[in-house]
Amino acid sequence: MNYKLWKAEFNGDPAVLGKSFKVNGTPRTLVGIMPPRFQAYSVRVWLPLPLRRGAEGTTFLGSLPASVFAIGRLKDGTTIEAARADFDVIARRLAKVHPKDFPEQFTVSVQKVVEASMGQFRLMLYALLGAVVMLLLIACSNVANLLLARATMRDRELAVRAAIGASRGRLIRQLLVESLVLALAACLAGCAFTYFGLKGIMSTIPQDRLPGEAIVGLDPAGLSFALAISVLTTLIFGLAPALQAVRGNFRDSLMSTNQAVNGGLRHGRFRGALVIAEVALSAALLVGAGLMARSFFALSHVDLGFNPTNILYARLGFPDGPYDTAEQKRLFFQQVLDRVKALHGVVAVTEAYTLPTVQGAVSDVTVPGKTHSDRWYAQLALVSDGYFQTLGLRLLRGRFLSQLDVDSARQITVVNDALARQFFANEDPVGRRIKFNGFDRLPHTVHDAYFEIVGVVTDFRNTSLQNAAMPEAILPYTVSGLDDRDILARTTVAPGSLLASVRREIWAVDSNVAVAETGSLKTLWKESFLMEPEFDLIATGTFAGIGLALVVIGVFSVMAYTVSLQTHEIGIRMALGGRQASILKMILAKGAQLIGAGIVIGLSASYALTRFLASQIWGVSVTDPWTFAAVVTLIALVGLTACYIPARRAARVDPMIALRYD
Repeated sequence: MNYKLWKAEFNGDPAVLGKSFKVNGTPRTLVGIMPPRFQAYSVRVWLPLPLRRGAEGTTFLGSLPASVFAIGRLKDGTTIEAARADFDVIARRLAKVHPKDFPEQFTVSVQKVVEASMGQFRLMLYALLGAVVMLLLIACSNVANLLLARATMRDRELAVRAAIGASRGRLIRQLLVESLVLALAACLAGCAFTYFGLKGIMSTIPQDRLPGEAIVGLDPAGLSFALAISVLTTLIFGLAPALQAVRGNFRDSLMSTNQAVNGGLRHGRFRGALVIAEVALSAALLVGAGLMARSFFALSHVDLGFNPTNILYARLGFPDGPYDTAEQKRLFFQQVLDRVKALHGVVAVTEAYTLPTVQGAVSDVTVPGKTHSDRWYAQLALVSDGYFQTLGLRLLRGRFLSQLDVDSARQITVVNDALARQFFANEDPVGRRIKFNGFDRLPHTVHDAYFEIVGVVTDFRNTSLQNAAMPEAILPYTVSGLDDRDILARTTVAPGSLLASVRREIWAVDSNVAVAETGSLKTLWKESFLMEPEFDLIATGTFAGIGLALVVIGVFSVMAYTVSLQTHEIGIRMALGGRQASILKMILAKGAQLIGAGIVIGLSASYALTRFLASQIWGVSVTDPWTFAAVVTLIALVGLTACYIPARRAARVDPMIALRYD
């Protein structure tokens, strides 16, 4: 048994070991509880897999589904490529024995479990790591700029210390110790922020995107690494201002009437370069966040072809034996659907073998009279007559399935418009026949059956939000006795308020049928398709927002410091007749040059870096001009606003006070 199930259902009671439980109608003895971190594939219980050797030397499964997968541990020194080559040999040998189970052209793929579990989310984590590095560089640029300004103001102090015997090494050590004190204080604050912020981050990570064994928390090794990087980068970026401060001529600093101006002129280009770097990095982060926002908006506003609002679902698990055949399931659902439909607030109800958009079953098809080089495939939906009303699908031609069709298990089907276009081109598909070859390979289903098309309905997203509708055929559920069934019901009230009533009605028919999962179809749809884009957006947006805030601080501090160095010059200009508008324009022009250079470099870098986000973005180009234009506008407005405050202060300087400025 899974550790989480043991804790949740049995309160961690060790006495449950050795007890008997009924699983799928079969008594099972509990022999072990797995450790907390053993959560592979979110499995709750593990059962023995009955295998038997067939006459041909291949392995068959007894009463289990024909589709299984295997995981294994590689021998030491064995590569993934070597394993793939071995599997390829096995698969091609099986393809010769069972040609119907394999396509004519296929390849074998072998991958690590962690890669299969995380999928594309793994790429997003690398992108976030890059964002963290960029944010760290922005912060370091700010630190270097502020420490440089502080050291410049202390030119005379350092010169005096040198005059009374302090070596340059001692002065550098003094400045680095001051940087270290700042770093340690910031690390303490960062630890507190991390502790509380991690809880919020965990709530945004998509479900099932991290392996079940992963425990996300304040790992001592990870925290130590982060603290070491923070201290190290602070010392490194504090070293540059320290070297700049002691590199000059101390004699000139002692003789200068204004050491700030003297030092400021020496270090102005370096500070400007740091501001340009900050703006460039911030622009790259904002472009990434902007593309994520556009992609999330596009995904959340996709036209599904049906309205998932106010649709509840319940997934059912049947015990072995009583519900193996299609007729047994028909008798069960006939009672359940009638009882659920009678509930107050339910307007339509249906059985469904798969959940629209979230799940799908695919079969290769044969259309009499049609020849084609490649295999044709279609999605299959095994449903009752209320399926179309529950989803709100619109009829284009022909008719829907009727209750008589379902009860008598008639071999008819309603297809979507995508199937009609792809398989029948400009012909009318109503009245034509189609065969679903997948049924021939499964037990408890119709074999060698041709289904007559009686209607065509509008398309709806049946594989994912990103892909257009795949050809789909909607069949009476009574033609198959396959397990894993769902109930869908459209309601006039919140679906959550009816879930308990739906469970009660199901168990009133048979308490041995497991209601494995219930909920709102819209919530399930969001969790399946929008959780990951939402996490990407929140993460990149947070980094971009912090980066932009640091840029504002950096630009403001540099411009304020520059104005303080130019107070004497500004006083002379105003004494000679300079107007406030010209002074304001001069200061803003200097800030605009730095911001403009940073934007150009940042957009150029973004153009290359956004290629790495291509797999996480949908519905918008990675070079979307609107996103780039919005980023330019935002940085320009924010940056010039940060420049405007010091510039306005400079324009209001009293010339008499400025001329007396030392």
